[in-house]
Parts: sequence; structure tokens; C-alpha cells
Amino acid sequence: MAAKRDYYDILGVEKNASAEEIKKAYRRTAIKYHPDKNPGDKEAEEKFKEAAEAYEVLSNPDKRARYDRFGHQGVNNGGFGSGGVNMEDIFSQFGDIFGGSPFGDIFGSGRRSTRRKGTNLRIKLKLTLQEIANGVEKKIKVRRQVACKSCEGTGAKNGTSFTNCTTCNGSGQIKQVVNTMLGQMVSASTCPACGGEGKIISERCGSCGGDGTTLEEEVIPIKIPAGVEEGMQLQMNGKGNFPPRGGVPGDLLVVIEEEEDALLKREGTNVHFDLHLSFIDAVLGTSVEVPTIDGKAKIDIAAGTQSGKVLRLKGKGIKELNGYGTGDQLVHVNIWTPKNLTKEERALLEKLRDSPNFKPNPDKADRSFFDRMREYFQ
Repeated sequence: MAAKRDYYDILGVEKNASAEEIKKAYRRTAIKYHPDKNPGDKEAEEKFKEAAEAYEVLSNPDKRARYDRFGHQGVNNGGFGSGGVNMEDIFSQFGDIFGGSPFGDIFGSGRRSTRRKGTNLRIKLKLTLQEIANGVEKKIKVRRQVACKSCEGTGAKNGTSFTNCTTCNGSGQIKQVVNTMLGQMVSASTCPACGGEGKIISERCGSCGGDGTTLEEEVIPIKIPAGVEEGMQLQMNGKGNFPPRGGVPGDLLVVIEEEEDALLKREGTNVHFDLHLSFIDAVLGTSVEVPTIDGKAKIDIAAGTQSGKVLRLKGKGIKELNGYGTGDQLVHVNIWTPKNLTKEERALLEKLRDSPNFKPNPDKADRSFFDRMREYFQ
């Protein structure tokens, strides 16, 4: 499979292009490769779909931000890029780009652009750190409007009780001719009488009362890629509400929430763990087990380890969303100072108080806190 082209390159705009510049660029590209202008040209059709996919992402501020940060992986859960795109999807979603203008009439897309799209549904999904790190498949229970089975979403009894709209003569549109310096320009708008359907229900469906939809509960599986972040939004096309009396369903928007882990703290693709060592273990050295995302890991503590030392466990963090790498786990050593001592313990420590080896004498290897932080952020 060929690698996807950059969305900005597809539309021929710079990465700092404004929303209006992106819209104009899409319209220009879509008109160039429009199927009605290039009948039977499969290459033009694919470029038309490619432009629609690019515009779907770059015209949405949230999706554009994710794309700028993560590339195609950040927006590949839904949208036109997920496969199975058809022309009706494009015309129904971006009809305003063509319809209501002379271009809608020139290329015959005005009629198709009137097809309605249902409303989107938005739900929040909580994930554990382990699920975020490795990816997971979840089943989501959703209550949504679906097409009425009795009338197949038309709202008419038996799906056949219709009469043509007399206002638009069944076309669904009201056309106006405007005389300009360049000649006559034809614009089209949705018929107010039938809402663009071109027909009027003569006898309503008894199951849905003419609305064309019924409320149902559905369990929807969704694959969550590894590396998602708090606030990220995944889109499932066609899993939103079905619109009244026909059209295409809206989308299901899944907003990611991270459950706080009791021991590990996330920072980007890295995770942090605070290890508390006894004074004796820090002096003599020891081996300890620390929790990681995938279980426990045994690490060696060298004799003479200082408080504030950071041990790095390579590859024990979170996978990047684009799949190109994995973060690390950083173990922060904290020397535990006892608060309560027995007489015997205090007596032993008093004997050591004046020992030369117990006098602070840091060398260059024992860097300051600021030196360690500078190294960490480099």
C-alpha cells in the first residue's frame, strides 16, 4: 500500500494556511477532479476523494491539531481515510462547498448535496495506563436514533405513501437565475416546503409517527491504538444518529480520558515511579522490584546511591501513537529518613555521627539537583 500523501500538499497550501485558504483550496481541487467533470476517470475520482479526506481533517481545528502533531496516525480512526468512502458521503458532508452556487449547477452536485446527515454522538471513555500503553479493544454501549424498520427510515407508511412536492416539482431545490456581467448564473437552494426531499408524506408510518427513526441501544466495538492521550477524540463514521426521514447517519465521537494510576505517573511517552529506599539499602546497595506497565521489574541499587538519582528503564514506557518508538520508565530514588528511633538505634547512629565516611563530601559525580534536571530535559 502506497504511503499517504501530506494533506497540505494535496490541497496545495502551507501548514500555516488559514481556514478560509484551506476551504478555497479544497473547492479549487475538488472542482478540478469532480466526477461530473471527469466522467469515467478513476484517477481523477481518487484525487477527488483524497482532497475530501484532506479537507475533512484540515477544516476541523481538533483534527488538524492532532494531524500536525501525530501525522496520519492521529486521525486514522474514522473519517474518509478509514476506507469505504463513497461519493454520497462526500456530497452529504461537504455539500456547502458545491451547493447553493453556480458550481453546484454546473457539475450536477447540487441535488446530491441536499442529502441530510444525522447528528453526532459524543461519549467519554476512561482508559487505564496499561490500556493506553498497549492499545485495547473496547465495547461501547450507545443509545442512538436508527432508521425505523417499518418504513426503512422514510417516515411514510409502508415506505411508499408519498406525493411529489408541488413547490419544487419534486426536485428538492428552488433555482434562481441571476444576470451578471459574465452572463446568467444559476444558484440553487433547498426547497422550504419539503426540506429538499422533493416529496411530501401522505400517510405517516405508525411505528415512528413519520419521523423515520427509532431509539435503540447498540454495543459497538472500537479499537483504541496505543499511545492515545487525555482529551484525544476518535471518530467512528456512521455510528451517530440517523436523521429524520432519510439521509446518512452522523458520527460517534469518543473522547479519551485517562484514569490516574496509583503508582506510575505519565509524562508524554515516559512514565515515572518514586522509589523510597532505606538509608541502609542506599549505603550498602540492594536489589529491589519496581512496578512497570507490564508487571514488575528487578533493578540493582548500587552501594552509595544518592537521593535524587534517576534510573532509566529503556522501553518500559508508552508506545508513540505513530508506532515509531516507545518511551522509558524513570525511577526516582528517594532516601527514606526514619522519623522515630529507639534508644538502641539512636546510640548506634551517634557512634557513626563523627565518622569521616558519614560527613557530606560530594564530588563532581554527585551533581546538584539542577544539573540532573538539566540532563533529563536535554
